[in-house]
Amino acid sequence: MTALAKAIEPAAARPDNDQRSIVAFCCRECAYAAADTSANARTPLPSSVRLVLVPCSGRVSPLHMLSALAEGADGCMVAGCLEGQCHYREGNFNAIDRVRFVQRLLASVGVEPERVRMFTMSAGEPPRFVAAVREMDRVVRGLQPLRRS
Repeated sequence: MTALAKAIEPAAARPDNDQRSIVAFCCRECAYAAADTSANARTPLPSSVRLVLVPCSGRVSPLHMLSALAEGADGCMVAGCLEGQCHYREGNFNAIDRVRFVQRLLASVGVEPERVRMFTMSAGEPPRFVAAVREMDRVVRGLQPLRRS
């Protein structure tokens, strides 16, 4: 089973309609490191968020984001290095472009574009990671559940 399928699986099995699911694609160098530090500090994160470790945010394709939404997630976030400080040179710029593309695509088919967001941070900014996750959770909870056919 892939990491994406494992992240989405709890969303499909949620018993109540109030619980939302967010898939967070986190780059290994910065976002996942910030998440790890915040977990070591025992900072609580919303239970709706499932982390997926990726080598670089630039490796997250529009298909990954759309698959997450199609398979049961109510929101999807991509978290990467600070702009201009990607460990793989320009991966986060690629991710920003791809998230914007998916947002435009969602809007064109009548789905709220804010279901997909991009956040940037450094490994030394666990509070920024926690704030991004909580912001994404707040936004997704404010939306109607994503209808699937």
